[in-house]
Amino acid sequence: MKQTHTLRLLLAATVLAGAAVIPPAAAVELPNKTLVYCSEGSPAGFDPGQLTTGTDFDPADAIYNRLVAFVPGETGTMPSLAEKWDISPDNKIYTFHLRKGVKFHTTEYFKPTRDFNAEDVKFTFERMGDREMPFRKAYPAEFPYYVDMGLQADIERIEVVDPYTVRFVLKKVDAPFIQNLAMSFASILSKEYADKLLAANNPRDIALKPVGTGPFIFRSYTKDATLRMDGNKEYWNTNLPPKVGKLVFAITTDANVRIQKLKRNECQVVTYPRPADVDALKADIQAQGKASKIKMPDQVGFNLGYVAYNVKKAPLDRVEVRQALDMAINKPAILQSVYGSAGQLSNGAPMPPTQWSYDKNIKSASYDPEKARALLDKAGVKGIEITLWAMPVQRPYNPNGKLMAEMIQADWAKIGVKANIVTYEWGEYIKRAKAGEHDAMLIGWTGDNGDPDNWLGVLLGCDSMNGNNFSKWCYKPFDDLIKQARQTTDVKERTRLYTQAQDIFAQQLPFSPIAHSTQYKPMATNVKGFKLSPFSRNSFAGVSLD
Repeated sequence: MKQTHTLRLLLAATVLAGAAVIPPAAAVELPNKTLVYCSEGSPAGFDPGQLTTGTDFDPADAIYNRLVAFVPGETGTMPSLAEKWDISPDNKIYTFHLRKGVKFHTTEYFKPTRDFNAEDVKFTFERMGDREMPFRKAYPAEFPYYVDMGLQADIERIEVVDPYTVRFVLKKVDAPFIQNLAMSFASILSKEYADKLLAANNPRDIALKPVGTGPFIFRSYTKDATLRMDGNKEYWNTNLPPKVGKLVFAITTDANVRIQKLKRNECQVVTYPRPADVDALKADIQAQGKASKIKMPDQVGFNLGYVAYNVKKAPLDRVEVRQALDMAINKPAILQSVYGSAGQLSNGAPMPPTQWSYDKNIKSASYDPEKARALLDKAGVKGIEITLWAMPVQRPYNPNGKLMAEMIQADWAKIGVKANIVTYEWGEYIKRAKAGEHDAMLIGWTGDNGDPDNWLGVLLGCDSMNGNNFSKWCYKPFDDLIKQARQTTDVKERTRLYTQAQDIFAQQLPFSPIAHSTQYKPMATNVKGFKLSPFSRNSFAGVSLD
C-alpha cells in the first residue's frame, strides 16, 4: 500500500503555504511599501544548488520554490510545487504530483512561454547529478549539498511520467529524502530559461540573473551594497503571498551599524545582533514598554559553533594534537566574552541538544593547558605554527569570529602553539576552506532540515570532504554508521547508530565544538507575519508592514 502525503496533520489552526488546495492565483496589486532587511553579507550568487550558507539561501528562498517546503517556523514538511507525493512500499520510489498553473518570473532578461512542469524538476536535479548533460558541460559548477547529502549516489534516475508527474527512483533507502528536498539547494529552476542561456552561450547567467517561481522577483544586485526584489503579483501561493511591493536586502556587515539602521527605521528587520546589543535592546524595549518601536523575538538556537581542524595537514592529522588543542581552549571564557547571555556551552557532541539522537552522555575535555602541553610533549610535537581562520561576518553560531579567534590564539600560545589569524571576505572564506587551504578555522552550522544526517553526514561524512566537511575527515568506521542510518526509516535504529557515531567523533575530534547560540531577531514593531525559523533562515513571504 502506498503512502500519500498531504497536509492532513499541518492544517490544525492556520492555512499554510503549499496546502494541497489553494485558490488559483491571479495578478494582484501589492501594497506600495518597501521592506528593508539588513543582512550581514553578500550572497555568493543566486544558483541555490551551488550554495551552502544562510547568507546565500535567504535571497534564494525569496526567489525560488522547492517541491516540498518546511512549515513556517517549524522543521516539519508540507507540499509546495508538489501538491502531494506517493512513496512505494520499499521506500525507494517517490512519485510527485505537481501543482498546475505555476508561472516562472517574467524579467527584463527572460519571458517564459510556459508554466512550471515536470521537465523543470528533471532538469534541476539531473544538472546537479549528471556531469555529462549539456548545460553542466557548458557551466561545470559544483553542487556540494547534493553530494554531501548522498543524493548523487542515491538517486538512480528521474522519470517524467507526464507533464505534472515526476518520479524519483532511488538505489537504496534514503530516510531523510523528503526533508532534503525541502532545503534551499533543491530549488526548482526553469529548464526553458536554461535552454535559452545555453543557446546564447551564456549559461553562467543562471547564477547571476535568477528566474524562479517564488514570492519575489529579482531586479538588481550590487555586491556589498543592495539586493532589490519586487513582489510577485502572479505568485501561485495565495495562502502565503508577498505582502509588500518591494523587498530590499541592505548588505551591512557591521552589526552595530545594522542596529543603528533599525533604530532610524532605515531597515525593518536585522540579523545577528551582538550579545551586547541584545542586552541593550532588551533594556530599551522594557523601558519604553508599549511605546517601543522595536521588538525582538527569540528562539533556542539549532546551531553549533566550532573549530575545524584540517586533518589532511600535519600535525593536525594526529588525534593527540587535536585533543591537546581542544583542551587548551578556554571555552567558558569564550562563552562569556563572545556569546554573553545568548549562548550555551556544547557538551562536546557534534550537534545541538535540540536535535533528536543527540548524545547527552558525551563530555568534552575540561580546560587544562598543563595537560594539553604534556600531551604534546608526550607525542614529541614541538614548535607548532598553524593558521587559524576567523570568520569576517556574524553567524547564528558565532556572533564574533574575530574575538573568538584572538582568544583561541592566546590560549594556544600558552601550550607553545603559534596561531596566525587569517580572514577573507565571506564568499572567499568558504571557497578557500572547501579547497582545504586552512589549518584550523572557525566555522559552524545551523541545521537545515531537522534530521541528524544533516549534521553527521554533511559535516563529517566522506562524501562531503569537498563540501561542508571542513575538517577533511574521512573515517570509515564513522562513515559506515552514518550510511547505515541513512538507509533505514526506523528512528530507534537510526538513533542507536548515530549515538555510536557521536562516540567515535568524541574520540577522534576532527573539530572542537564550542557553543550553541540563541537566535534573536530585532525588528520594527510594524513588521507583521515574520516567523523565526529553526534553521535561522529569513523568509519574507506573508510578511507585511503596518
